[in-house]
Amino acid sequence: MVFSSLIFIYAFLPITLMLYAVGKKTNLRNYILLIASLVFYTWGEPVYVLILVAMTFIDWISALLLQNVCEKKRTKKVVLIVTIALNLLIIGFFKYTGFFLSNVNAIFGVPETIPNIILPIGISFYTFQLVSYVVDVYREDVNAQKKFSNLLLYSSLFYQCIAGPIVRYSDVHNEIENRRIDFTEVCEGISRFSVGLAKKCLLANICGSLSDQLLVSDAFMNSPETVTAALSEVASRSAVGVFFGVLFYMLQIYLDFSAYSDMAIGMGLMVGFHFKENFNYPYIANSVTDFWRRWHISLSTFFRDYVYIPLGGNRKGKARTYINLLIVWFLTGLWHGASWNFVLWGLFFCAFLFIEKAGFSKTLKNAPKFVGVIYTMIIVYFGWILFRFSDFRFIPVVLKGLLGLNNNGFLDFETKALLNSNIVFIIIAIISVTPVTKKLKEFIISKCDTHKKQTAFEIASIVIPVILLILSTLTLVGDSYNPFLYFQF
Repeated sequence: MVFSSLIFIYAFLPITLMLYAVGKKTNLRNYILLIASLVFYTWGEPVYVLILVAMTFIDWISALLLQNVCEKKRTKKVVLIVTIALNLLIIGFFKYTGFFLSNVNAIFGVPETIPNIILPIGISFYTFQLVSYVVDVYREDVNAQKKFSNLLLYSSLFYQCIAGPIVRYSDVHNEIENRRIDFTEVCEGISRFSVGLAKKCLLANICGSLSDQLLVSDAFMNSPETVTAALSEVASRSAVGVFFGVLFYMLQIYLDFSAYSDMAIGMGLMVGFHFKENFNYPYIANSVTDFWRRWHISLSTFFRDYVYIPLGGNRKGKARTYINLLIVWFLTGLWHGASWNFVLWGLFFCAFLFIEKAGFSKTLKNAPKFVGVIYTMIIVYFGWILFRFSDFRFIPVVLKGLLGLNNNGFLDFETKALLNSNIVFIIIAIISVTPVTKKLKEFIISKCDTHKKQTAFEIASIVIPVILLILSTLTLVGDSYNPFLYFQF
Protein backbone atom coordinates (compact mmCIF):
# COMPACT_ATOMS: atom_id res chain seq x y z
CA MET A 1 0.00 0.00 0.00
CA VAL A 2 1.32 3.43 -0.97
CA PHE A 3 0.02 6.89 -0.17
CA SER A 4 -1.04 7.41 -3.77
CA SER A 5 -3.46 4.49 -3.80
CA LEU A 6 -7.23 4.61 -3.60
CA ILE A 7 -7.40 2.14 -0.73
CA PHE A 8 -5.07 4.35 1.34
CA ILE A 9 -6.75 7.66 0.47
CA TYR A 10 -10.37 6.55 0.87
CA ALA A 11 -10.14 3.74 3.42
CA PHE A 12 -6.99 3.39 5.49
CA LEU A 13 -6.27 7.07 6.18
CA PRO A 14 -9.88 8.15 6.93
CA ILE A 15 -10.47 5.18 9.25
CA THR A 16 -7.20 5.88 11.09
CA LEU A 17 -8.05 9.57 11.48
CA MET A 18 -11.58 8.82 12.72
CA LEU A 19 -10.28 6.37 15.33
CA TYR A 20 -7.63 8.90 16.30
CA ALA A 21 -10.25 11.64 16.74
CA VAL A 22 -12.33 9.35 18.97
CA GLY A 23 -9.40 8.80 21.29
CA LYS A 24 -9.17 11.57 23.85
CA LYS A 25 -5.85 10.90 25.57
CA THR A 26 -2.44 10.99 23.92
CA ASN A 27 -1.60 7.51 25.21
CA LEU A 28 -4.64 5.97 23.53
CA ARG A 29 -3.98 7.91 20.34
CA ASN A 30 -0.42 6.62 20.31
CA TYR A 31 -1.67 3.03 20.41
CA ILE A 32 -4.11 3.78 17.59
CA LEU A 33 -1.30 5.21 15.45
CA LEU A 34 1.02 2.34 16.37
CA ILE A 35 -1.51 -0.34 15.42
CA ALA A 36 -2.31 1.52 12.19
CA SER A 37 1.40 1.80 11.39
CA LEU A 38 2.06 -1.90 11.96
CA VAL A 39 -0.99 -2.82 9.86
CA PHE A 40 0.21 -0.46 7.11
CA TYR A 41 3.71 -1.95 7.13
CA THR A 42 2.45 -5.53 7.42
CA TRP A 43 0.15 -4.95 4.45
CA GLY A 44 3.12 -5.16 2.11
CA GLU A 45 5.56 -7.20 4.21
CA PRO A 46 3.90 -9.44 6.82
CA VAL A 47 7.20 -11.06 7.84
CA TYR A 48 9.69 -8.19 7.67
CA VAL A 49 7.73 -6.14 10.17
CA LEU A 50 9.48 -8.37 12.74
CA ILE A 51 12.81 -6.89 11.63
CA LEU A 52 11.49 -3.41 12.36
CA VAL A 53 10.21 -4.47 15.79
CA ALA A 54 13.43 -6.33 16.65
CA MET A 55 15.69 -3.43 15.68
CA THR A 56 13.56 -1.03 17.69
CA PHE A 57 13.72 -3.35 20.72
CA ILE A 58 17.52 -3.56 20.48
CA ASP A 59 17.85 0.22 20.41
CA TRP A 60 15.28 0.68 23.16
CA ILE A 61 17.26 -1.60 25.50
CA SER A 62 20.57 -0.04 24.51
CA ALA A 63 19.37 3.51 25.17
CA LEU A 64 18.07 2.52 28.61
CA LEU A 65 21.43 0.90 29.38
CA LEU A 66 23.28 4.02 28.26
CA GLN A 67 21.20 6.27 30.46
CA ASN A 68 20.43 4.19 33.54
CA VAL A 69 23.03 1.43 33.88
CA CYS A 70 26.33 2.35 32.25
CA GLU A 71 28.30 4.83 34.33
CA LYS A 72 31.78 4.75 32.84
CA LYS A 73 32.32 6.56 29.55
CA ARG A 74 34.23 3.61 28.13
CA THR A 75 31.34 1.24 28.89
CA LYS A 76 28.88 3.63 27.27
CA LYS A 77 31.04 3.83 24.16
CA VAL A 78 31.18 0.02 23.91
CA VAL A 79 27.38 -0.22 24.19
CA LEU A 80 26.98 2.48 21.56
CA ILE A 81 29.41 0.83 19.13
CA VAL A 82 27.81 -2.61 19.58
CA THR A 83 24.33 -1.15 19.06
CA ILE A 84 25.28 0.74 15.91
CA ALA A 85 27.13 -2.33 14.62
CA LEU A 86 24.02 -4.49 15.12
CA ASN A 87 21.89 -1.97 13.23
CA LEU A 88 24.38 -1.78 10.39
CA LEU A 89 24.80 -5.56 10.25
CA ILE A 90 21.04 -6.03 9.88
CA ILE A 91 20.67 -3.44 7.13
CA GLY A 92 23.90 -4.68 5.57
CA PHE A 93 22.64 -8.24 5.38
CA PHE A 94 19.40 -7.34 3.64
CA LYS A 95 20.65 -4.49 1.48
CA TYR A 96 24.24 -5.37 0.57
CA THR A 97 24.73 -9.15 0.77
CA GLY A 98 23.76 -9.65 -2.86
CA PHE A 99 25.90 -6.71 -3.93
CA PHE A 100 28.93 -8.01 -2.02
CA LEU A 101 28.58 -11.58 -3.27
CA SER A 102 28.05 -10.48 -6.87
CA ASN A 103 31.33 -8.54 -6.74
CA VAL A 104 33.13 -11.51 -5.17
CA ASN A 105 31.65 -13.69 -7.90
CA ALA A 106 32.83 -11.30 -10.61
CA ILE A 107 36.40 -11.40 -9.25
CA PHE A 108 36.81 -14.97 -8.00
CA GLY A 109 33.94 -16.87 -9.61
CA VAL A 110 32.43 -17.83 -6.23
CA PRO A 111 29.79 -18.36 -5.06
CA GLU A 112 28.14 -19.87 -8.13
CA THR A 113 24.66 -18.79 -7.05
CA ILE A 114 23.81 -15.50 -5.36
CA PRO A 115 20.80 -15.49 -3.03
CA ASN A 116 17.97 -13.13 -3.86
CA ILE A 117 17.35 -11.31 -0.57
CA ILE A 118 14.29 -9.07 -0.57
CA LEU A 119 14.94 -5.61 0.85
CA PRO A 120 12.51 -4.66 3.65
CA ILE A 121 10.64 -1.49 2.69
CA GLY A 122 11.97 1.61 4.40
CA ILE A 123 14.83 -0.11 6.24
CA SER A 124 17.29 2.61 5.20
CA PHE A 125 15.07 5.26 6.76
CA TYR A 126 14.09 3.66 10.04
CA THR A 127 17.62 2.34 10.61
CA PHE A 128 19.00 5.87 10.43
CA GLN A 129 16.25 7.14 12.73
CA LEU A 130 17.07 4.51 15.35
CA VAL A 131 20.81 5.14 15.06
CA SER A 132 20.26 8.88 15.55
CA TYR A 133 18.12 8.11 18.61
CA VAL A 134 20.76 5.97 20.33
CA VAL A 135 23.54 8.44 19.51
CA ASP A 136 21.49 11.34 20.88
CA VAL A 137 20.86 9.42 24.11
CA TYR A 138 24.60 8.67 24.33
CA ARG A 139 25.35 12.38 23.83
CA GLU A 140 22.70 13.19 26.47
CA ASP A 141 20.83 15.37 23.97
CA VAL A 142 17.60 13.50 24.78
CA ASN A 143 16.39 11.16 27.51
CA ALA A 144 15.87 7.49 26.72
CA GLN A 145 12.27 6.57 25.98
CA LYS A 146 10.93 4.45 28.82
CA LYS A 147 7.99 2.93 26.92
CA PHE A 148 8.88 0.50 24.14
CA SER A 149 5.56 1.19 22.40
CA ASN A 150 6.41 4.89 22.10
CA LEU A 151 9.79 4.20 20.54
CA LEU A 152 8.19 1.67 18.19
CA LEU A 153 5.68 4.35 17.18
CA TYR A 154 8.59 6.68 16.43
CA SER A 155 10.37 4.13 14.23
CA SER A 156 7.29 2.68 12.51
CA LEU A 157 4.95 5.67 12.08
CA PHE A 158 3.58 5.05 8.61
CA TYR A 159 3.72 8.74 7.68
CA GLN A 160 7.48 8.66 7.27
CA CYS A 161 8.63 5.11 7.99
CA ILE A 162 8.86 3.76 4.46
CA ALA A 163 10.35 6.65 2.51
CA GLY A 164 11.25 9.42 4.89
CA PRO A 165 11.87 12.12 5.75
CA ILE A 166 14.38 10.90 8.33
CA VAL A 167 12.79 12.23 11.50
CA ARG A 168 15.02 12.64 14.54
CA TYR A 169 13.72 11.59 17.91
CA SER A 170 14.88 14.91 19.38
CA ASP A 171 12.48 16.73 17.04
CA VAL A 172 9.36 14.78 18.01
CA HIS A 173 9.95 13.25 21.46
CA ASN A 174 7.82 15.88 23.18
CA GLU A 175 5.00 15.44 20.68
CA ILE A 176 5.01 11.66 21.10
CA GLU A 177 3.92 12.10 24.70
CA ASN A 178 2.14 15.44 24.57
CA ARG A 179 0.43 16.90 21.50
CA ARG A 180 -2.94 18.31 20.59
CA ILE A 181 -5.15 18.57 17.54
CA ASP A 182 -5.34 22.08 16.13
CA PHE A 183 -8.13 22.64 13.60
CA THR A 184 -6.10 25.15 11.60
CA GLU A 185 -3.18 22.72 11.36
CA VAL A 186 -5.51 19.87 10.40
CA CYS A 187 -6.77 21.99 7.50
CA GLU A 188 -3.21 22.90 6.58
CA GLY A 189 -2.25 19.22 6.74
CA ILE A 190 -5.11 18.18 4.45
CA SER A 191 -4.09 20.89 1.99
CA ARG A 192 -0.43 19.82 2.13
CA PHE A 193 -1.37 16.18 1.61
CA SER A 194 -3.57 17.06 -1.38
CA VAL A 195 -0.78 19.11 -2.97
CA GLY A 196 1.69 16.25 -2.45
CA LEU A 197 -0.76 13.72 -3.89
CA ALA A 198 -1.34 15.93 -6.94
CA LYS A 199 2.39 16.45 -7.36
CA LYS A 200 2.78 12.67 -7.38
CA CYS A 201 -0.21 11.67 -9.53
CA LEU A 202 -0.53 14.60 -11.91
CA LEU A 203 3.15 15.43 -12.42
CA ALA A 204 5.67 12.82 -11.22
CA ASN A 205 3.90 9.81 -12.74
CA ILE A 206 3.51 11.52 -16.12
CA CYS A 207 7.17 12.64 -16.08
CA GLY A 208 8.17 9.03 -15.35
CA SER A 209 6.03 7.71 -18.18
CA LEU A 210 7.46 10.24 -20.64
CA SER A 211 11.01 9.42 -19.52
CA ASP A 212 10.37 5.73 -20.14
CA GLN A 213 9.00 6.49 -23.61
CA LEU A 214 11.99 8.62 -24.57
CA LEU A 215 14.64 6.40 -22.97
CA VAL A 216 13.68 2.93 -21.76
CA SER A 217 11.61 1.45 -18.93
CA ASP A 218 13.29 -0.05 -15.88
CA ALA A 219 11.69 -3.45 -16.46
CA PHE A 220 12.98 -3.61 -20.04
CA MET A 221 16.44 -2.32 -19.08
CA ASN A 222 16.98 -4.51 -16.01
CA SER A 223 15.88 -7.83 -17.46
CA PRO A 224 18.81 -10.04 -18.60
CA GLU A 225 16.67 -11.28 -21.49
CA THR A 226 15.99 -7.80 -22.88
CA VAL A 227 19.00 -5.71 -21.84
CA THR A 228 20.68 -5.99 -25.27
CA ALA A 229 17.51 -4.86 -26.98
CA ALA A 230 17.19 -2.04 -24.43
CA LEU A 231 20.71 -0.83 -25.21
CA SER A 232 19.89 -0.81 -28.91
CA GLU A 233 16.66 1.07 -28.22
CA VAL A 234 18.41 3.80 -26.20
CA ALA A 235 21.08 4.13 -28.90
CA SER A 236 18.38 4.72 -31.51
CA ARG A 237 16.82 7.66 -29.65
CA SER A 238 17.39 11.09 -31.15
CA ALA A 239 19.60 13.61 -29.32
CA VAL A 240 16.57 15.70 -28.38
CA GLY A 241 14.74 12.55 -27.25
CA VAL A 242 17.63 11.53 -24.97
CA PHE A 243 17.91 15.06 -23.58
CA PHE A 244 14.24 15.27 -22.67
CA GLY A 245 14.20 11.66 -21.45
CA VAL A 246 16.83 12.53 -18.84
CA LEU A 247 15.12 15.86 -18.10
CA PHE A 248 11.81 14.12 -17.41
CA TYR A 249 13.59 11.70 -15.06
CA MET A 250 15.22 14.68 -13.33
CA LEU A 251 11.77 16.21 -12.82
CA GLN A 252 10.21 12.88 -11.82
CA ILE A 253 12.64 12.01 -9.06
CA TYR A 254 12.25 15.41 -7.39
CA LEU A 255 8.46 15.55 -7.79
CA ASP A 256 8.06 11.93 -6.65
CA PHE A 257 10.21 12.17 -3.55
CA SER A 258 9.17 15.68 -2.50
CA ALA A 259 5.53 14.64 -2.99
CA TYR A 260 6.04 11.83 -0.49
CA SER A 261 7.57 14.29 1.98
CA ASP A 262 4.67 16.71 1.43
CA MET A 263 2.15 13.97 2.19
CA ALA A 264 4.09 12.81 5.26
CA ILE A 265 4.35 16.37 6.63
CA GLY A 266 0.67 16.95 5.88
CA MET A 267 -0.48 13.79 7.66
CA GLY A 268 1.75 14.67 10.59
CA LEU A 269 -0.03 18.01 10.97
CA MET A 270 -3.39 16.21 10.98
CA VAL A 271 -2.47 14.47 14.25
CA GLY A 272 -0.19 17.04 15.88
CA PHE A 273 3.28 16.04 14.64
CA HIS A 274 5.53 18.68 13.09
CA PHE A 275 8.11 17.21 10.72
CA LYS A 276 10.83 19.41 9.28
CA GLU A 277 10.93 20.30 5.60
CA ASN A 278 12.87 17.84 3.48
CA PHE A 279 13.21 19.89 0.28
CA ASN A 280 13.71 23.59 -0.42
CA TYR A 281 13.47 23.99 -4.21
CA PRO A 282 16.84 22.34 -4.97
CA TYR A 283 16.57 23.04 -8.70
CA ILE A 284 17.15 26.75 -8.14
CA ALA A 285 20.40 26.10 -6.21
CA ASN A 286 23.36 28.24 -7.31
CA SER A 287 26.07 25.73 -6.38
CA VAL A 288 26.44 22.04 -5.67
CA THR A 289 26.91 22.89 -2.00
CA ASP A 290 23.67 24.86 -2.08
CA PHE A 291 21.91 21.99 -3.89
CA TRP A 292 22.72 19.58 -1.09
CA ARG A 293 21.46 22.05 1.49
CA ARG A 294 18.13 21.97 -0.32
CA TRP A 295 17.84 18.32 -1.49
CA HIS A 296 16.77 15.57 0.94
CA ILE A 297 17.70 17.82 3.84
CA SER A 298 17.07 15.15 6.48
CA LEU A 299 19.64 12.82 4.88
CA SER A 300 22.24 15.54 4.33
CA THR A 301 22.00 16.73 7.92
CA PHE A 302 22.12 13.13 9.20
CA PHE A 303 25.44 12.47 7.47
CA ARG A 304 26.73 15.87 8.60
CA ASP A 305 25.84 15.39 12.27
CA TYR A 306 26.46 11.66 12.68
CA VAL A 307 29.33 10.97 10.27
CA TYR A 308 31.12 14.09 9.01
CA ILE A 309 31.39 16.01 12.30
CA PRO A 310 32.32 12.94 14.42
CA LEU A 311 35.07 12.18 11.88
CA GLY A 312 36.46 15.64 12.55
CA GLY A 313 34.60 17.70 9.97
CA ASN A 314 36.79 20.55 8.78
CA ARG A 315 38.55 20.98 12.11
CA LYS A 316 41.66 18.90 11.35
CA GLY A 317 43.11 20.52 8.27
CA LYS A 318 42.33 20.49 4.56
CA ALA A 319 43.59 16.97 3.85
CA ARG A 320 41.47 15.46 6.62
CA THR A 321 38.46 17.54 5.52
CA TYR A 322 38.65 16.10 2.01
CA ILE A 323 39.03 12.56 3.37
CA ASN A 324 35.98 13.06 5.60
CA LEU A 325 33.96 14.38 2.66
CA LEU A 326 35.06 11.42 0.55
CA ILE A 327 33.87 8.98 3.23
CA VAL A 328 30.54 10.79 3.61
CA TRP A 329 29.81 10.86 -0.10
CA PHE A 330 30.87 7.26 -0.61
CA LEU A 331 28.39 6.31 2.12
CA THR A 332 25.73 8.66 0.71
CA GLY A 333 25.96 6.95 -2.65
CA LEU A 334 25.94 3.49 -1.12
CA TRP A 335 22.94 4.36 1.06
CA HIS A 336 20.89 5.06 -2.06
CA GLY A 337 21.36 1.57 -3.43
CA ALA A 338 23.52 -1.55 -3.54
CA SER A 339 25.08 -0.80 -6.90
CA TRP A 340 28.29 0.84 -8.07
CA ASN A 341 26.44 3.48 -10.08
CA PHE A 342 25.11 4.95 -6.82
CA VAL A 343 28.62 5.03 -5.37
CA LEU A 344 29.86 6.73 -8.54
CA TRP A 345 26.97 9.19 -8.27
CA GLY A 346 27.98 10.09 -4.72
CA LEU A 347 31.66 10.50 -5.63
CA PHE A 348 30.65 12.56 -8.69
CA PHE A 349 29.06 15.15 -6.42
CA CYS A 350 31.95 14.86 -3.98
CA ALA A 351 34.37 15.90 -6.74
CA PHE A 352 32.46 19.11 -7.38
CA LEU A 353 32.23 19.83 -3.67
CA PHE A 354 36.03 19.52 -3.58
CA ILE A 355 36.27 22.03 -6.43
CA GLU A 356 33.96 24.46 -4.69
CA LYS A 357 35.81 24.13 -1.38
CA ALA A 358 39.08 24.76 -3.19
CA GLY A 359 37.89 28.25 -4.14
CA PHE A 360 35.40 27.94 -6.99
CA SER A 361 32.54 28.82 -4.64
CA LYS A 362 33.97 32.35 -4.35
CA THR A 363 33.92 32.65 -8.14
CA LEU A 364 30.26 31.60 -8.17
CA LYS A 365 29.38 34.16 -5.49
CA ASN A 366 30.92 36.94 -7.57
CA ALA A 367 29.14 35.84 -10.74
CA PRO A 368 25.49 36.62 -11.57
CA LYS A 369 23.17 34.17 -9.78
CA PHE A 370 21.85 32.63 -13.02
CA VAL A 371 25.40 31.49 -13.86
CA GLY A 372 25.56 29.45 -10.65
CA VAL A 373 22.08 28.01 -11.25
CA ILE A 374 22.97 26.92 -14.81
CA TYR A 375 26.29 25.44 -13.66
CA THR A 376 24.57 23.51 -10.85
CA MET A 377 21.72 22.20 -13.00
CA ILE A 378 24.17 20.91 -15.63
CA ILE A 379 26.02 18.95 -12.95
CA VAL A 380 22.79 17.67 -11.37
CA TYR A 381 21.45 16.71 -14.81
CA PHE A 382 24.44 14.51 -15.59
CA GLY A 383 24.41 13.19 -12.04
CA TRP A 384 20.92 11.80 -12.58
CA ILE A 385 22.21 9.85 -15.59
CA LEU A 386 24.62 8.04 -13.25
CA PHE A 387 21.81 7.56 -10.74
CA ARG A 388 19.29 6.05 -13.13
CA PHE A 389 21.39 3.43 -14.91
CA SER A 390 22.71 0.69 -12.62
CA ASP A 391 24.06 -1.08 -15.71
CA PHE A 392 27.15 0.94 -16.71
CA ARG A 393 26.74 -0.04 -20.35
CA PHE A 394 23.86 2.41 -20.68
CA ILE A 395 25.77 5.46 -19.44
CA PRO A 396 28.13 5.96 -22.43
CA VAL A 397 25.25 5.20 -24.80
CA VAL A 398 23.17 7.97 -23.21
CA LEU A 399 26.09 10.43 -23.15
CA LYS A 400 26.89 9.74 -26.80
CA GLY A 401 23.20 9.98 -27.62
CA LEU A 402 23.07 13.51 -26.20
CA LEU A 403 25.77 14.50 -28.69
CA GLY A 404 24.26 12.55 -31.59
CA LEU A 405 27.24 10.19 -31.72
CA ASN A 406 25.11 7.01 -31.91
CA ASN A 407 24.15 7.88 -35.52
CA ASN A 408 20.84 8.73 -33.88
CA GLY A 409 20.14 12.13 -35.44
CA PHE A 410 19.10 15.36 -33.78
CA LEU A 411 15.30 15.05 -33.75
CA ASP A 412 12.88 12.45 -35.08
CA PHE A 413 9.17 12.66 -35.81
CA GLU A 414 8.16 10.52 -32.82
CA THR A 415 10.00 12.72 -30.32
CA LYS A 416 8.74 15.91 -31.93
CA ALA A 417 5.14 14.70 -31.80
CA LEU A 418 5.52 13.60 -28.17
CA LEU A 419 6.95 16.95 -27.09
CA ASN A 420 4.41 18.99 -29.05
CA SER A 421 1.51 17.11 -27.48
CA ASN A 422 2.93 17.65 -23.98
CA ILE A 423 4.27 21.20 -24.25
CA VAL A 424 1.77 22.63 -21.74
CA PHE A 425 2.52 19.83 -19.28
CA ILE A 426 6.29 20.42 -19.65
CA ILE A 427 5.89 24.10 -18.79
CA ILE A 428 3.72 23.28 -15.75
CA ALA A 429 6.16 20.59 -14.54
CA ILE A 430 9.15 22.93 -14.78
CA ILE A 431 7.29 25.72 -12.98
CA SER A 432 6.27 23.26 -10.24
CA VAL A 433 9.90 22.66 -9.21
CA THR A 434 10.46 26.38 -8.67
CA PRO A 435 9.04 28.67 -5.96
CA VAL A 436 6.83 30.49 -8.50
CA THR A 437 3.54 29.21 -7.02
CA LYS A 438 4.78 29.91 -3.49
CA LYS A 439 5.67 33.50 -4.44
CA LEU A 440 2.33 33.88 -6.19
CA LYS A 441 0.50 32.72 -3.06
CA GLU A 442 2.47 35.17 -0.91
CA PHE A 443 1.69 37.97 -3.37
CA ILE A 444 -2.03 37.17 -3.29
CA ILE A 445 -2.02 37.10 0.52
CA SER A 446 -0.30 40.50 0.60
CA LYS A 447 -3.08 41.90 -1.60
CA CYS A 448 -5.88 40.52 0.57
CA ASP A 449 -6.37 43.83 2.34
CA THR A 450 -10.15 43.71 2.53
CA HIS A 451 -12.59 41.31 4.15
CA LYS A 452 -14.00 40.24 0.77
CA LYS A 453 -10.55 39.43 -0.62
CA GLN A 454 -9.61 37.47 2.51
CA THR A 455 -12.87 35.50 2.31
CA ALA A 456 -12.26 34.72 -1.36
CA PHE A 457 -8.74 33.54 -0.57
CA GLU A 458 -9.96 31.31 2.27
CA ILE A 459 -12.60 29.78 -0.02
CA ALA A 460 -9.95 29.15 -2.67
CA SER A 461 -7.74 27.53 -0.01
CA ILE A 462 -10.52 25.01 0.61
CA VAL A 463 -11.65 24.49 -2.99
CA ILE A 464 -8.23 24.04 -4.62
CA PRO A 465 -7.15 21.03 -2.45
CA VAL A 466 -10.54 19.41 -3.15
CA ILE A 467 -10.05 19.89 -6.88
CA LEU A 468 -6.52 18.48 -6.67
CA LEU A 469 -7.83 15.46 -4.73
CA ILE A 470 -10.53 14.82 -7.35
CA LEU A 471 -8.07 15.14 -10.26
CA SER A 472 -5.57 12.86 -8.51
CA THR A 473 -8.31 10.30 -7.89
CA LEU A 474 -9.31 10.33 -11.55
CA THR A 475 -5.72 9.63 -12.61
CA LEU A 476 -5.45 6.75 -10.13
CA VAL A 477 -8.58 4.97 -11.37
CA GLY A 478 -7.30 2.29 -13.73
CA ASP A 479 -3.75 3.69 -13.79
CA SER A 480 -1.16 0.95 -13.31
CA TYR A 481 1.86 3.30 -13.50
CA ASN A 482 2.22 4.50 -9.92
CA PRO A 483 5.73 3.84 -8.59
CA PHE A 484 7.45 5.37 -5.59
CA LEU A 485 11.11 5.63 -6.57
CA TYR A 486 12.54 5.77 -3.04
CA PHE A 487 10.86 2.50 -2.00
CA GLN A 488 14.03 0.73 -3.20
CA PHE A 489 16.15 2.55 -0.65
